[in-house]
Amino acid sequence: MTQPMNDGATDHRGELLPELSKSAKNMRMDKLLSSPMPKFTGNTPGSPLWSNVAYWIARRILAAQFRTSEVTGIETLPLDRGNMCCAWHTNGIIDPLQIVLKHPKNFVMGGRHDLVTRPLLSWWTRKLAVQPVVRKAELLRGGCTEEEATQINGRSLMMLATGISAGFGCVLFPEGTSHDGSSMLRFRTGPFRTVFAAAAIAKANNNPLPAVVPIGLHFREREKFRTDVWVEYGTPLVLTDEQIPNNLVEAVSKGTWVEPPAENVFALRDKLRTRLVPLTPNTSTWSEHKALHVIGHVESRRTGQPLVSWREEVQSARAFRTLLQTKLSEQEIIDNAEVPAIVHPVFSPAKAVSSILDESQLDGRDLNSSATDLRRVRPLSFVNTLLRLPFLLALLPLFLYSYTPQVAVGRILGDSTDEGLDARTSYHFLAAMFGSLMFWPFMIFGILAIEHFNHGEVVSLLGFDWYTSFGTSNAHRYLATAVVSIALLPFFWLSGRTTSLLWDDWCDFKRAMRRFRFNTTKRQNLRGALKILHAEMDKL
Repeated sequence: MTQPMNDGATDHRGELLPELSKSAKNMRMDKLLSSPMPKFTGNTPGSPLWSNVAYWIARRILAAQFRTSEVTGIETLPLDRGNMCCAWHTNGIIDPLQIVLKHPKNFVMGGRHDLVTRPLLSWWTRKLAVQPVVRKAELLRGGCTEEEATQINGRSLMMLATGISAGFGCVLFPEGTSHDGSSMLRFRTGPFRTVFAAAAIAKANNNPLPAVVPIGLHFREREKFRTDVWVEYGTPLVLTDEQIPNNLVEAVSKGTWVEPPAENVFALRDKLRTRLVPLTPNTSTWSEHKALHVIGHVESRRTGQPLVSWREEVQSARAFRTLLQTKLSEQEIIDNAEVPAIVHPVFSPAKAVSSILDESQLDGRDLNSSATDLRRVRPLSFVNTLLRLPFLLALLPLFLYSYTPQVAVGRILGDSTDEGLDARTSYHFLAAMFGSLMFWPFMIFGILAIEHFNHGEVVSLLGFDWYTSFGTSNAHRYLATAVVSIALLPFFWLSGRTTSLLWDDWCDFKRAMRRFRFNTTKRQNLRGALKILHAEMDKL
C-alpha cells in the first residue's frame, strides 16, 4: 500500500517510504537464508511436480475469481530467450499470477521476503524456489542490517539473473510495492540491475540476450470477486551486446554479483517507464479514469459500435486520455512528474455522468443505445439465466457445504488486512487455494460419515451397494471408498464454478433492478449531464 507512515522515514530522494504490514516487518533471517536455490537444468526452477500442481490449482482458482479474462500480445514475445516481465503493481499476488499463468514460459520467481516465511504459503513458495527480496523500506526501517539485506538480495538477484539467462521468464515490479494509485510510482532499479546481470551471464554462455517485456495489467474493479481482467503484453525491449560491458561478463560468469554500470541501468529504466506509462490508467485520480470510460461508452453509442469487452473499454478510454490529457514531456515522465488533471470542457459533464452512475453502482455499460439515458430492463435477456437456474441451484447446497470455510476465511482476512485494498483479492485467492487443500479432506470425511449412517437409504436410492463395486472383501471396500473420495473433488470444484455463474446472474439481476428503481431526480440529472456531454463531444 502507498499510505506513508508517520515515522518520517524517507528514501534517498526524500520521499516517504510505504507503510509496512505486520508480515513485512517480521524478518525471519534464518528462513530467508535457508530458502531453496532454483535449478535451471529442467523445465521448472523449482520442484517439477509441485510447480505443475501449483500452476494447475492457480489456473482453476483464477478461472473462478474472474468473470472475463483476456490476454493479447503473446505473439510478440521472443520465446528464444529469457523474458523479464515488468508491469505496474496494484493487485498484490494477483498481478504476478496473471503474468506467470498466461506467459508461455516457466518462471523463476522473486518476491517480498515474507512470501517465503508466512505459514502455509511458505511451503509452496519454497517448492517453487521463490527467491526473497528485501525492499528499501524494510532496510531503512531497521527490519534487518544492511549486510543481511545485501547478502539476501545479492543471492536472490543472482539466482533470478541466472534463470533469465537460461531462458526462463521472470516478473519483477519496478515500483517495488503494490499500491492503490491511479498512476505509477517512481521506479526502483532492482529489476534492471537483474536483467543486466542476466544479459552478462547469457553473453558469457553464448545464449541470446534477454528481453524486457512491458505489460499492462487492467482490472475493472481489482478488489471485487468476478471482475474483468485484460493482460496486455507490450513490445519487448531486447538488450544488445554493446550495452553489456566485458568486466560485468567476467564477474558474473564466476558467480559473483557485481553492479552493472549505473548509466546503463538508468537508461533502461527510463526507456521502460516511457513504454509502461501508456499501458496504465495514468490519470490524476480514479474518478478521472472512470470518466474516461464513460466518454468511451458514449462515443461507441454515437458511432453505433458498442464496446463489448473490457479490453475495448480500456482501449477506448486510452484513446480519449491521449486526446484530452495535457502531454508531459519524456523527461517529465521519467522524473515521475505529477499526472496533470484533465481540464477539457468535455470532461466536466463526463465526470458528472460518471459520478451519478457510480453512486448507484452503475457505469457506462448501463447507458442506452443512444447514450441519452439508462437502458431499460428487458425480461427476455434473462431467459438463458432462468433456463440454467435449476441446474445452478441444484449444486448450490454442495457449494455451501464444501466452500463455506474458505469463503469465510477469505472474506475475514481480505476485509481486515492492514495491507490496503490492493491486497484484498490476494487473500481471496490464498484462501481458495489453501482452503481447498485444508478443508476438503474433512468435507469428504463428513460426507462418508453421513453416508455410513444412512447407507441403507443410499443403496435403495442407487439400486446397488457401491461398497461392493470392486468386490466384497475389505480391500475392495477400501478401494471403493478411495475412488468415491477422489471423485468428490471434481464435484466440489464443479459446484464452485457453477456458483460463480449463479453469482454473475445475481449481480446482473441486481444491476437491472438498480436501473429500474433509479431515483427520478438522479435520472433527470443524468439526462441533463449526458445532453451536455453530447454537445461537448460534438465539438471534438
